[in-house]
Parts: sequence; C-alpha cells; structure tokens
Amino acid sequence: MGRRKDKLTSDIAWSNADTINVRGLDLPSEILGHMNLGDLAFLQLTGRKATAEESKVFNAIVITLVEHGITPSAIAARMTYMGAPESLQAAVAAGLCGLGTVFVGSMEGASKMLYEALPMDKVGTGVDLDALAIETVDSFRARKAIVPGLGHPVHKPIDPRSPRLFEIAAENGKSGEYIALMQKIHAVAEEKSGKMLPINATGAVGAICCEFGFPWKIVRGFGVMARAIGLVGHILEESENPISFDIWQRLEEEILETSGPKS
Repeated sequence: MGRRKDKLTSDIAWSNADTINVRGLDLPSEILGHMNLGDLAFLQLTGRKATAEESKVFNAIVITLVEHGITPSAIAARMTYMGAPESLQAAVAAGLCGLGTVFVGSMEGASKMLYEALPMDKVGTGVDLDALAIETVDSFRARKAIVPGLGHPVHKPIDPRSPRLFEIAAENGKSGEYIALMQKIHAVAEEKSGKMLPINATGAVGAICCEFGFPWKIVRGFGVMARAIGLVGHILEESENPISFDIWQRLEEEILETSGPKS
C-alpha cells in the first residue's frame, strides 16, 4: 500500500453552492451550448479543449463505436432488461461487461501492440516500419495468437468503417506512422495467413488513438462510453418492440428439439 496522502486532490471537477467547474471551465457558461459530447469527453480525458481537427477525428472514432446492430453486447443488455426491467442501468452494464478482446475492447490490444512495436519516442526516427510489421506478425503467429484489430466475421474483404476513419484522420493531420504500421501489419498478416483479414473498426480506432498519444490502457474506455449510448437505444427499442422473449423461447425449443429426449 502507498503512503497516505496529506491532501486528497483531483483536477477533473469541483463544485460549490453556485459553481460547477469541469477541467477549469465553468459548466453552464463555457461548456453548455459550446461543446458536443465528444468534445466534452476529450476535455475530460486530456484536460484541454480539442482543436477543430482533433474534434473531427475524436468524434468520428467514438461515433463509430456507438452501434453495430444485434451484437452480443446488445443481446446481453436486452436479455437483462427482459429479466429486470426495473433496472435499466444493470442492462447497460451487462452489455458493457462483454467488451473485451473479441468485441470492441480489441482496440486496446491494437494500441498496445502498436506502442510495443513503435514506442512514442521512436516515432520520426526513421524506424523501418516494414521490418516492424513482419516482426510483429511473426510474434503473434509464433504464439498462435490473433493479431488485434484484424479480421471481421461479416465485413470482408474490407470493413467499410476503417478506410473512412483513416481518411478523416488524414484530412485532419492525424495520419502518421502508427496508422502506416497498422496498414503494413494488415498486409503482412494477410500474406502469411492466406486469409482475408481486413483492418476492422477497432483496429483503425486503436491506431488513431496512438496518433493522439492516448495511453493504451484507457483506449478500451472509448468503446465503453460510446457503446453505452447504443445500448440505451437498444433497451428503449426492447421496451417498445421486445425480441428477448422470442430469443429465449426459440433457444429452448431448438435445444429441446436437438438435445431433448428422443422418441
């Protein structure tokens, strides 16, 4: 355990009877009506306002992560809501709990992979990105591990979100060696595996987060905060047009049909 602090401190926010201050800005007069949700998230994370270019890129990456249909996280949220409709927050939490190395949270793995291959202090020093890409892919293949940020069960040969994200990053000064390295890793992985392994949205987001310099350990959080918005939408739809009961009943019927007592 660490030494007890003399004073507890936080630079994020404070309030008193008539003031609410967030990252040094007055919430009513300097934030409300002046910032969108993505810009506030950027302020919360970095302690400063985003530039116009940073705003476009950051908003693009978090918007990308809000929604992707009836995914496992959406199903988990809907099923939980069916069982506990009095607890919307529990349903959202249930959906968020599955954001890991396979779904959404893989952006963390992509960022960590890129930082380990190319530490920030090596950017701009003339490092051979082609050699790094080969070394990185060979390392994952030797461990029989999946290269994070590559492949998609539906979007083949291209995840349509990724080229658009890279385009927005390039238009706004956020396309550098990390995006280039991700693209080279993709090419090497496809060549060595003989499979279609498109850079998926989380791979693109992970690379762009490295261009911002965000620590890899916080990158999964962008998916968490974005997908929470999408899950609230799913829960609203579930309350108006429920499908969870049918999912449950059909599973029961089909399992009984295939695994139940034989006549």
